[in-house]
Amino acid sequence: METPERLGAHIVHDGVQFAVYAPAAQRVDLCLFDAEDRLTDVLTLPHQDDGIWHGWVSGCQAGQRYGYRAFGRWAPEEGLRFDATKLLIDPYARQLSGPLIWCDALFSSAVSAAAAPDHPRFNSAHAVPKGVVLPEVGATRPRPSVPWRDTVIYEGSVRGLTMRHPDVPELDRGRFRGLTCGAVLKHIRSLGISSIELLPVHFFADEQFLTQRGLRNYWGYNTLSFFAPMNRYAGEHPVADLIDMIDTIHDAGLEVILDVVYNHTAEGNEHGPTLSFRGLNNTGYYRLPDDRPEHYINDTGCGNTLDINDAGTQRLVLDSLRYFANDLQIDGFRFDLAPILGRRPDGFTPDHPFFNAIANDPVLSSRKLIAEPWDVGPGGYQLGQFPPPWAHWNDQFRDATRCFWRGDRRITAQFARRLHGSADLFERGGGGPFSGINFVTAHDGFTLMDTVSYRDKHNHANGEDNRDGHNHNCSDNCGIEGATDDTKIVALRQRQRLNLMASVLFAQGVPMLLAGDEFGHTQNGNNNAYAQDNETTWLDWSKSVEEQPFTQAVRELIALRRDVALLRGTTFRHGEPITAGGLPNIDWLRPDGQALADHEWFHTHAFTLLIRGAGEEPDGVVILFNATAHSVDFALPAMGGDGTWSLRFYSDLERATEVANDVIEAGANTCALLTHSP
Repeated sequence: METPERLGAHIVHDGVQFAVYAPAAQRVDLCLFDAEDRLTDVLTLPHQDDGIWHGWVSGCQAGQRYGYRAFGRWAPEEGLRFDATKLLIDPYARQLSGPLIWCDALFSSAVSAAAAPDHPRFNSAHAVPKGVVLPEVGATRPRPSVPWRDTVIYEGSVRGLTMRHPDVPELDRGRFRGLTCGAVLKHIRSLGISSIELLPVHFFADEQFLTQRGLRNYWGYNTLSFFAPMNRYAGEHPVADLIDMIDTIHDAGLEVILDVVYNHTAEGNEHGPTLSFRGLNNTGYYRLPDDRPEHYINDTGCGNTLDINDAGTQRLVLDSLRYFANDLQIDGFRFDLAPILGRRPDGFTPDHPFFNAIANDPVLSSRKLIAEPWDVGPGGYQLGQFPPPWAHWNDQFRDATRCFWRGDRRITAQFARRLHGSADLFERGGGGPFSGINFVTAHDGFTLMDTVSYRDKHNHANGEDNRDGHNHNCSDNCGIEGATDDTKIVALRQRQRLNLMASVLFAQGVPMLLAGDEFGHTQNGNNNAYAQDNETTWLDWSKSVEEQPFTQAVRELIALRRDVALLRGTTFRHGEPITAGGLPNIDWLRPDGQALADHEWFHTHAFTLLIRGAGEEPDGVVILFNATAHSVDFALPAMGGDGTWSLRFYSDLERATEVANDVIEAGANTCALLTHSP
């Protein structure tokens, strides 16, 4: 029998073809289970070709539960960790049944590896999720295919978005079906969002130390399967529920971007459990030190690191991506700790075969590809180094923007570079403004409300004595730590939230908003809420009523970005004349309208960004930034002809301002945007 073209379990005629990659195994058994999780049959896979063990089982059909046992040498000093007492999850299983139950039987040792597969002490079958055979299914609705210049991303979690929404049926809350709720999608769509970026939906495990603390993983960055959806987010049919969610979101005109974790797995380091990859192909799936292969290279900070240089591992990741892009019609992917994907033994390279494979794939190359461009490995910070058309989470935008509005010294030039689209980071590698994903908040860190309400993190609920989470938050409490009824501080915080939001939406590049920021969601100062699957992270939709003016201001900001093409430039502007001998296409000005001198960038906290266009309506836009504690009068620049300036946005919702004699007063800690019509 020829080597099967596809790995996993696939229905063929009146049976199922099973195929699993375990090149160093001496034997692989297929274990079949009934719906009550009882072992019904054990079959040794009869064929091995090119490292793939495979066999066809007559009469097997959809719904069959299964797992593998791999036999081979137990030699950790050589990187070999075969232990037939461990039931192994098929890395290609498209659905998993049952939970992961933490117990001693999950962990391998020389003693367990030498025992009989069914030894009652070491046999892990009762504690491991089983693969489920599925028919071929897929999404059916057409994708919106939003171009980068029109993209506005809304990052959130399946659970966080739906657990407390009053219009989501109780049984659907926290699940894929919750995101088919018309009220939820109507709100997101009403903001002007184009794309929902969801935290990981692949099947993941709650870390053992979290379960011991009575907590569980909320974010989902502890992947156990790169194909199967998380059962916690679904009913009896997880894949069908996921497809229904994708189709419904597409029907609403929104894209679906998935956060994917192809850098490590839930098996951890050498002390971790044997669940799947470790027991099938430890030396291939994971990076091991050449001189001590019993250990694991930990460039992720999570115990292990996938070896994307291995052909089998690279195929696994690409097959996973193709499944979600082709079959489920996912619009894009945000790659967690993405430098892992481009790291050879001698370091990161944008010419890595993995990147080339995606670039040459007709489907994957057409999807949105977003890198989290850092990890904890050597040379792990690679912002701006991923090949076009990859985009990058731009943490330098986040930090510079927060620090500017906080009033830090010597930060204005850095802030201006980020508003400009970060050409200093992306242009040299052939990228444009849309190479940068601009954000000031994300799931990891403070929410927008907490950024202006807390100076310090408050992570005690995580059970790590407040040691976890970032210390470099660039946040400001505006005078009081945490919630307050002080009207002046409340008003200042509202202005600062709008200033931060406006900076994201007025900057060149791709804006990303954190779900709930539009109505003041708070995590009470927790900046690492990965283990808070509770009301700390679940959005309190009742706040959308009291925060209606702020939410409406966010809607207007996004609409303004959509309506003013000059805010969505496709190339970097470096002061080139808009017409022959004409005025430059961009200027940086003092409040009096004169050009900012180089030395003035070091101490100013008030300036004007002017963008000019030719043959566009409007033909000019000015954005006024005042991060001082007092009002500043801004002179509006001449545009070289007739026309008028119109105020389109002002971040103080309580006190209006207006243009008088080509001058506008910007109050303390405010920003404004005006457009020019010829």
